[in-house]
Amino acid sequence: MKHDDPVSDEAWLLRVHGRVQGVGFRDGCVDAALAAGLHGWVRNRRDGTVEMLVQGPPAALGRWRSGLRQLLPQARIDAIEDTPVAPDPALRGFARRPTE
Repeated sequence: MKHDDPVSDEAWLLRVHGRVQGVGFRDGCVDAALAAGLHGWVRNRRDGTVEMLVQGPPAALGRWRSGLRQLLPQARIDAIEDTPVAPDPALRGFARRPTE
């Protein structure tokens, strides 16, 4: 999916709790985000959560977030915290970042 209108984008900072480290969850997030035409990054946190910044059209973001719980059968999501943040028009691609 190609997206050419960054002005209408939304951005969310998400923290995912559960069994989301050591099961390929970050790679699944990257693949799903790129397939949905979203931009951002994902990283493990030292507290066992996964944190990500995801940006794109509101409808695509909503569909992507709704699919997180079914992303990988070996992952278990107990909770997702999401905070709206200001979109970054320069953000492109979707990357894995180092643990923080």
